[in-house]
Amino acid sequence: MSAAAATGRAEALAARLPPLLLAAERVAATVAQGVHGRRRVGQGDSFWQFRPFSEGDPRSRIDWRQSAKSHRVYVRETEWEAAQTCFLWRDASASMRWHSARNLSDKRARAELLLLALAALLLKAGERVRLLDSGPLAGGAAGLAGLAEALDRAPASGSANLALPGDAPLPRFARIVMFGDFLAPLDEIRTMITRLAAIPVAGFLVQTLDPAERALPYDGRIRFLGLEGEPAALIPRVEAVREAYQHRLAAQITGIADLARAARFGFFSHTTDQPPETALLALYTALA
Repeated sequence: MSAAAATGRAEALAARLPPLLLAAERVAATVAQGVHGRRRVGQGDSFWQFRPFSEGDPRSRIDWRQSAKSHRVYVRETEWEAAQTCFLWRDASASMRWHSARNLSDKRARAELLLLALAALLLKAGERVRLLDSGPLAGGAAGLAGLAEALDRAPASGSANLALPGDAPLPRFARIVMFGDFLAPLDEIRTMITRLAAIPVAGFLVQTLDPAERALPYDGRIRFLGLEGEPAALIPRVEAVREAYQHRLAAQITGIADLARAARFGFFSHTTDQPPETALLALYTALA
């Protein structure tokens, strides 16, 4: 890459990332005010709490100083500090660049916002995050900017090739959260979920749709253009196919939910006219 091209890429990245990072951190901060911490008892060095001694507790855990202050015997508990790694992925196919109105984010922008906001919450909780297929392991307060830069470098596609995660290796018992429209055929989604569940990993799917994709609110003669190389479709009266379309979409969403449930994965569907905080709160609560 030439120096001029590298400079141009750096300037484009600098123009794109700060607003995205600021928006993600703002969404994460809003949600953080409404959720409890992820602290729990376990092996670690940080003090968490005293609790009354119970039968079966080893005597070595008794805190004699605290016990001397009352007529009860107390044990000292420490906080669980084994950081986990959460792998993150978002659909980079061309259809994710679509939005039905100027005041709405396109689906990819919303998916990236939710991904980075979730990463901000996980990093704050002391966990590690990493993009599937690319990007270094991110941890600590400085990890979010590196994750956002890796997200910007992640491959994009003009076809449906990147509509589902590839075969990137994952460690056993890892967690992966996937953001996309998940409008691929159910057989392809089943193959993907089955492969991940066999590793095994814990998964969560966040479907991101435009509200017009749910409602098909158009009337009259409309030509629909494919975003991933499909031929255009001319529909003389869109209102005549609206009900059948909505039934088909409902069947797709129900099918994904059933596949996720069978694999013990989480799943919910989100539209871009809804507040991102609502989706992030539901996602973070489910992961906790």
